[in-house]
Parts: sequence; C-alpha cells; structure tokens
Amino acid sequence: MLNFLVHPIRMGEFKVVFIMILGLFCLNKAPLFAQDTPEQTYQMPPKVLADLVDAPSAPSVDIDPTNIWMLILERPSLPSISELAQPELRIAGLRINPKTNGPSRSRYFSALKLKKISGGEEVPITGLPENARIRHVEWSPDGKHIAFLVVQENGQSLWVANAASRKAWKLISTGVNSAYRTPFHWVSDNKTLICRIVPDDRGEPPVAPTVPLGPIMQETTGRKAAARTYQDLLKDAHDEALFEYYLNAQAVQVNLDGKTTPLGSSGLIKRAEPSPDGKYILVETLHRPLSYLVPVRRFPYQVEIWDMKGNVVKQIADLPLAEEVPIGRNAVPTGPRSFDWRSDTHATLYWVEAQDGGNPKQEAEVRDIVYTLKAPFLAVPQKLVSLQLRYAGIDWGTGDLALSYEWWWQNRRTRTWRIKPDASTEKPDLLFDYSYQDRYNDPGEPLSQTNSRGHSVLVTNGKVLYLIGDGASPEGDRPFLDEFNFATKKTKRLWRSEAPFYERVVNFIDAKKQKVLTRRESKTEPPNYFVRNLQKNKLEQITDFPHPTPQFANVQKEQIRYDREDGVKLTATLYLPSAYKAEDGPLPMLMWAYPREFKSAAAAAQVTSSPHRFDQITGWSRVIWTALGYAVLDAATMPIIGEGDEEPNDTYVTQLVASAKAAIDEMVRRGVADRNRIAIGGHSYGAFMTANLLAHSDLFAAGIARSGAYNRSLTPFGFQSEQRTFWEAPEVYFKMSPFMHADKVNEPILLIHGKVDNNSGTFPMQSERFFNAVKGHGGKARLVMLPHESHGYRARESIMHMLWEMSNWLEKYVKNVPGKMETSMK
Repeated sequence: MLNFLVHPIRMGEFKVVFIMILGLFCLNKAPLFAQDTPEQTYQMPPKVLADLVDAPSAPSVDIDPTNIWMLILERPSLPSISELAQPELRIAGLRINPKTNGPSRSRYFSALKLKKISGGEEVPITGLPENARIRHVEWSPDGKHIAFLVVQENGQSLWVANAASRKAWKLISTGVNSAYRTPFHWVSDNKTLICRIVPDDRGEPPVAPTVPLGPIMQETTGRKAAARTYQDLLKDAHDEALFEYYLNAQAVQVNLDGKTTPLGSSGLIKRAEPSPDGKYILVETLHRPLSYLVPVRRFPYQVEIWDMKGNVVKQIADLPLAEEVPIGRNAVPTGPRSFDWRSDTHATLYWVEAQDGGNPKQEAEVRDIVYTLKAPFLAVPQKLVSLQLRYAGIDWGTGDLALSYEWWWQNRRTRTWRIKPDASTEKPDLLFDYSYQDRYNDPGEPLSQTNSRGHSVLVTNGKVLYLIGDGASPEGDRPFLDEFNFATKKTKRLWRSEAPFYERVVNFIDAKKQKVLTRRESKTEPPNYFVRNLQKNKLEQITDFPHPTPQFANVQKEQIRYDREDGVKLTATLYLPSAYKAEDGPLPMLMWAYPREFKSAAAAAQVTSSPHRFDQITGWSRVIWTALGYAVLDAATMPIIGEGDEEPNDTYVTQLVASAKAAIDEMVRRGVADRNRIAIGGHSYGAFMTANLLAHSDLFAAGIARSGAYNRSLTPFGFQSEQRTFWEAPEVYFKMSPFMHADKVNEPILLIHGKVDNNSGTFPMQSERFFNAVKGHGGKARLVMLPHESHGYRARESIMHMLWEMSNWLEKYVKNVPGKMETSMK
C-alpha cells in the first residue's frame, strides 16, 4: 500500500525515487554470494601475460635547467602486495603511511643515472642506499645538483647528488613530512632548500579511544552546501587528531652540508615556497574548523609571507572552510585563491578572485580578476587582468609579456590573452579563441624554460613565441613546432613530425641555432631522445633504450575510421596477432573504450592519437590479448554529443549503443571479428559504459567492467561531465544507471574493483551492489575485490590475478561460445 502518497506523481518520477531508495537500502554489508572458487588465493595468468607484467619498465628522463645533463630514472618492477598492505591512514582525502609520514601509494624510482646531452656514457649516481626507493626528484636552478627523497621503513630522508661527481649524500636523516604536497623547494642561491619536517617535539600519535566520547554530530543551517561524493573523509574526533598529528610540520632551511635552521613556528603547513629572488617564503597553513564533508583541499588556511628567518612579513589572507562551493564545472570558492609567485621577477605575489560568487550559473561580465602584490608587500594589490571566463593560469615571460588563459565548460571555450605585467593598464591582446575540444585547430602551447632562479618562463625574444602541439589531423597526430609573431599574429611552421615516426619537441637546447631536444618513436621503435638541428636538418640520437617487450614487436597495428549511423566519424586502433592472415578468418575480439562528452559533432569526429606511436606494453595494455589469439579494438571512440543547448547525456544510451554497433559492423565488414564472439570492456567510466551496453543492447557476448560506478543516485550532485544534480534531471540519472536496469543484463559480466578505491564516485560498494542486483535477477556475473587496491591496481599479485580473471572470462564466454542472434537495442 502507498496510501502516504496523497499528491499526484508521475509514474516515471516515482520509479526513479523508489529505486533510489531501494539503492540506499542496499548499503548493508550482508554476504553477497556463495564463493565459487575453492581457494581464495592470488592466481597467475598464462605465462605469456605474466612475462609482460615482469618485463622491465621504460626509464624516465629529466633534463637539467641548463640543457647539459640528462637524468635517467630507472623504475623498479611492480611492488608486492605486502608493500600495499603496510599501515595506511585514510583521512581528509589523503592516504598516509604513518610509518613514513608520507603518501602511502606513491610511485618511486630505483636508480639514477646521468648522461650528457652532448654525448658520452650513462653513469650511475653513487652513494645511494641499497634498494633505494627514490621519489620527488628536483634539479637545482643551476643544474649542478639534484635533490630527492629516499623512502625508508621508518621515514623519509632528504638527499642531494652532485652532477659533476655523480655522488650523492644525505642532508636530513629522517623526518621529512610529505603527507601533503611538495615537501621541499630549492632556493635560487643553489645552496639552500626549504623543507618541511616532522617537529622534534611531536610526541606519540593519538590513540583511538576504546569508549566513544559521544555521538558524531553535524548540522546544516539552511545554506546550500552540496558536494560530490568524496572518499576518505574525516569521520570523527580521532580522525581529526590524526590529521593534525601527521600534517603538523616545521619549515627549515637546509644547506648542502646538511645544516638545518628552523623557520617560524610549526603548524599544519601545506606549502612553504621561496620567492624567485630567495628573500621571502610563501607559506600556507591549514587550521580549524575541519570538515567531514569535503577533503583537505577545501579546509580553511591562512596565507602569509615570511622572510628567510621565519618572521611573518605580511598576512595575505585567511580563507574559510569551502563547503559551500556551487556544484558544476567552473565553480570555485569565493575570495582569493591560486596564490603563487610571479616567476619572471624578484618577489611578486599573484592570486585570483571570483567576481560571480564562484557560481558559473550566475550572470557576470567579469568572472575572475587577477591581482599582484610586489615586495615588500605594503602597497595595495594591483589589478593585473579581468577575465570574462574562468581563470585557467598564467605563463610568465618578461615584464612586457605574459600569457593569461581563461576557459568555460558550458561551450568548451578557451582563450589566450597577451598581457604586459609591468604595464597592467594596457588592454590585453587576444591571441587565441577556440574550442578546446577542436583538436585540429589547437594552436599548441608555448615552450617554456627554467630560468636562473629555477622558475619556468616563456621562451621568447619579445617578438615571437614558440608553440608546440599534438598537430591533430585527419591522418593522426603530427606534433609540430611553430613560431608565433606577436605583431602579425601569424605562425610560421618550423618543423612537423613525419611518418612513419611520432616525434615531439621537448625543449630548445639553443633557440638561436634552432637546436631542439625531441622524443621520437614509431610503431616498432621505443621512444628515444634526439637532438634535431632545424637549420641544418640533422638528427642525432642521444639515448638507445631497447625494446622492452620484443615478443610483441610484430603485432599488427592499424588506426581505423568508420561511421556511426548518424554520420559521426569514429576512430579506433585495431590490433591483430602477429601471425594473423586474412584467410584465417574472423577472430574472437576484445573491444575496450571510454566514453567522452562533446558539444559538437565536428569535434567528436576528429581523429585522436597517432598510428605511429609505440605501445608501451604493460599488464594494463589491451594489445596483450593478441598473444592469446584475440583481435583487439582499442580506444574505440564513444562520443556523447549535445550541441547547442542540448545536454550530451540526454541521449547517452542511444549514442552509446550506436557507437558500439558501428564498431562491430566495421570489424565484421573487415572480416577480422566474429560478431557473436566480441567482448566489451572498460575501466572506471569505461566500466559504467560496459554495464550500460550489456543492459541496453545484445551486441556483445560478455563484458569486463573494472572499478566502475553503476548507480548514479549514489552520486546525486553530478558525475563525470554531468553538471545537473539528481533532483534536476532524475530521468537522466535513472536511464544512465545500469543498476536500475540490472534485470536486462543477460550477458556475463566480470566485475573487478579495488577494495579501497578512493576515486570520487566509484565506491567499492558500487560493484558489490551491482553484482547483487544482477545475481538477484538470475544474470551471470563474477565479482572480484582486490585487497589493498585503489582505483588503479599496483601490486604484482593484483595485476597477475586481474589478468587471470580476464583470461578465464574471455576463454569461457567469448572464445568458446556458440553463435547467437544479435540485435542493437533491448
């Protein structure tokens, strides 16, 4: 009986509300299903896949500010599950290892090598501890030293290495505090660093009370404070105490001989960054009240300028708790935000202030204003530029040149203005105005270089600017280097990547001689670094990194184009086994995708990526399934288009099914895939896509969905690119939620999820509840929860087991299934 519903209500609305309530009732922790695997242990995939997981990772490269040295950073193999099982605090949106007082899931390097760009051998840096775990590597401004952290069992130490001698030594033994953001910065004197450390008098961590002190209470006063679904938030007073304990930090000066000098008082210091001239420090310190609704980045904090002895020179702002930021893209807090140093001068602070209440739905002629304040910070802040759209950053060059960026989500617009920082009364000059989804007309981004003070500035002679970009085109990406003339506003193409290579400019080595450092690769050649002389048209190879997975060197790869039924052109990369021939006939196929929203069909139809890129193959790569006899259609575009005032998601399901059908039809037309033996898969929003395709079509034999969200009533204040709330568009939330259509999922679906997923919206219970819904309607499903894993899986055991699950699923439900009738929509 529903006698309490005394007012009229449309059946569609009632169904949405009823299932939303049903979804909330499903949040209990009752057992989900009887285990069908006798041994709940990690399993190994076929050897050809396991060998890939254990293959050496490609090194990273970091160029010094003077373009003399190339630092080669070697990566270790995947960590074991024992490393992920270390103690972990999940508080205020952070994940902290209490033993190290640093992030619990950071990636690190295992060795450092140096090589001169001009030539010579790679030489290892000596003096490092055995089995070092290295992270946060930073060159000194003069390129003579490298600072970095070494993670130990009981803390993090600060080290430095001399580039000329290739020797490293320790500056701070333990106690570096990197629980939040960057823990150290070089001072421009090249002899000093500002570092955050654990205070000596911090004491023991707070102990959780065995008996609660009282209930947990929150109250709303009638003001709107909507928030998206954040994870790892503070939950009680003990969490608050832990947060203040582990984020408590002391700022210190440390010299290259290891001498440390405390600066100011300890506190919840989240930032301590020296000015370009090395005379001041920009300090941001968190304070109460803390929040159970939003993560640390929205907590209250004060902004101060200190001198190099730790004395407060000026308090710039004290920002309140930002719980009431409006919902939607382009929404920002009120008051000052985005504080930073102007990088091209001595000590000038700048920040941004919203003029529309931070609300993109509010009409305003000016959205943001950028202000500056010069040392000694006693004058009135000066207005630098007013922006009609939302602030998106500034690139500094000289007193006569800076580039200010603004953007707007609703129409995907972005604009670039030239401003003159030392003559702010002059009217800004518009350089570029286009849709950032229009890749074909993207002018590129300006080349920057590190100046003598260690800050990034534009490469310019005052008359021209140098732009690098992807060079998107109907034939794929062809990176370029352009020269942009300020007087004529015209570009001159200096160079463009040519097939069969994909080559991209890293930076100028010598702008006058037109010598650039590039990173070049092809379908069969791994990325390596080259010096290209544009004047002499010469190319010199600098590194010679080997092919990390030669067993996949001959896999067939093709970037393909095909049409959706509404005329939108789609793109995908097709992989076929190396020995495959047309006469072998159609193969079982894995299709992998990730939907994206667009405001124009023209932008959605543009080609993405390049057919000439090298595939860095890991356990995550889809190409690996060719080794087991599958065809693979990777990165199949699934555009969701809403032109003009239309919202893309209003027709999400229809467009999704149409894109999938177009891909299948093209694979069948080519004769490479068997229509009845195709699986669809995706991760995160791709998992959401997978479940929707199984619920709303009969196109696929099976699905693989990793770390997804399936019930959008559990993300009621927006998700992905959807700005409307559940209460504004209930029918859209209902139709897009595969949980609401679980009774229609009649193909087998494999659900994999990290048990401690911290991604907004993709709570682990999303997979648990969706599995239960499919099971309750008699569907075929398997749920795999990976211990200690977050949104992306890291442990070797987890990756191996993931591949084992996927291999078995594809073998059982795709490779060896009999034919079935196929229809587009259910």
